[in-house]
Amino acid sequence: MLTTASLILAIVCYLAIFGFILGEIRHQQTAKPNHLRALLIPALVFHGAGLVFQFMSGGEVSLSFFKVPSLLVWLINVVILISSLRKPTLNVLLLVSPMSVIAIACTLIFNSNEQSLQLNTGTSIHILLSLLAYSLLTIATMQALLLAYQNHQLRNKHISGMVRLLPPLQTMEALLFELLWVGFALLSISILTGTLFVDIDPEQPMAHKIFFSTASWLIYATLLFGRHFKGWRGNTAIRFTLGGFIALMLAYFGSKLVLELIL
Repeated sequence: MLTTASLILAIVCYLAIFGFILGEIRHQQTAKPNHLRALLIPALVFHGAGLVFQFMSGGEVSLSFFKVPSLLVWLINVVILISSLRKPTLNVLLLVSPMSVIAIACTLIFNSNEQSLQLNTGTSIHILLSLLAYSLLTIATMQALLLAYQNHQLRNKHISGMVRLLPPLQTMEALLFELLWVGFALLSISILTGTLFVDIDPEQPMAHKIFFSTASWLIYATLLFGRHFKGWRGNTAIRFTLGGFIALMLAYFGSKLVLELIL
């Protein structure tokens, strides 16, 4: 009961964030960072409390198909909050807040054939690094979508609405690549720790996860190489960012979808 109440309060807070941003856009005003943080902090507290009750079971950690996205969006919001102290990352809450509502709602509505894990230190490090990498690369993807919208509107000389409230195009693009570099570094380390610390169960179909994880790493590596040596930007950067993110999500959620919901 306490878990449900905490998560419902978190949903209310995320909806308030989304409504606040829409209201500011409607009135052609830039959302004040302190006001957004004042709404985001209680959302994270309620959401985090609900996650603790949901995940911990008899000293083991439950990593089910519907619970992991909830944990991931919580971590994404934490990263957004912290990074917003130095960078204009609060804009992505326009996309992340409804995504957070959906992720939490799914944990309250749906069940899957979840398995609880007894984690050792190496596996815990691998999971933590993976979640951090997923979080940063998800934020980068949201940033890429905002950048694509901004670029499209500017090309068509539509400078009203949300476009006027976003940071300059150059700032948006610079932030995108900062997120990509850090996310790629964490992804690389998480893949390395996975090969060193995670015991592969021969009964688990790992080929799918390995293939898409490698594909995602190669896509991001290609983009960052092209950015550094050839100055790739704009639509090329957006397409590669989205492609890498799709491969990354398929690596994790694709296999869990089959194992927990289909089989």
